[in-house]
Amino acid sequence: MESKDYLKDLNEIKHLMDKSSRFMSLSGLSGILAGIYALTGTYFVNIIIRNIREESNAFERFVIAYNSVLTLILIAFGVLLLSVITAIYLSWRKAKKHNESLWDAASKRLLINFMIPLITGGFFIIFLVEKEMFTLVAPLTLAFYGLALVNASKYTLSYIRYLGLTIVALGLISLWFLSYGLLFWALGFGVCHIIYGALMHFKYDKK
Repeated sequence: MESKDYLKDLNEIKHLMDKSSRFMSLSGLSGILAGIYALTGTYFVNIIIRNIREESNAFERFVIAYNSVLTLILIAFGVLLLSVITAIYLSWRKAKKHNESLWDAASKRLLINFMIPLITGGFFIIFLVEKEMFTLVAPLTLAFYGLALVNASKYTLSYIRYLGLTIVALGLISLWFLSYGLLFWALGFGVCHIIYGALMHFKYDKK
């Protein structure tokens, strides 16, 4: 009987330590919706670029053309904005449900560690766009975003680490398929978010 109480106390201590050092209110549903937003954005970008290609008699294989870059950036920004707003709202709702704070020491560490690789990659990608090296944009956005997730994962749910590693792997693989950058974006930002978001939702959000 005493051993059971001892194990129970240890589990409670471990749970309290996790709550104090890790942001546990991240919503899996926000990952699913972010994936849906990304797939929707990819669909519209594909239509626009296909029309540009037909009008300019571009190559048969997909290449990110200069005329499509502004449209691509605007749609990507819209997807990002929607994803961030959704993540904040759903995480706030989950934190409120469990009587937890959305903005605490753990969430601050999570944000800082997430933004460092993301901002670094953002400056690098802006440089590539300025130099019209568009074919490397898709692999590097995936790679830097994946690294940002891995870097931040120690302050939140473990699924984020595996999501980040998967997206990094997709970014590296896409280096050998530069003409299919939009397809890898759809896989990384769309499909991966939906899969891992669903896993997180059914494991953590239902509690």
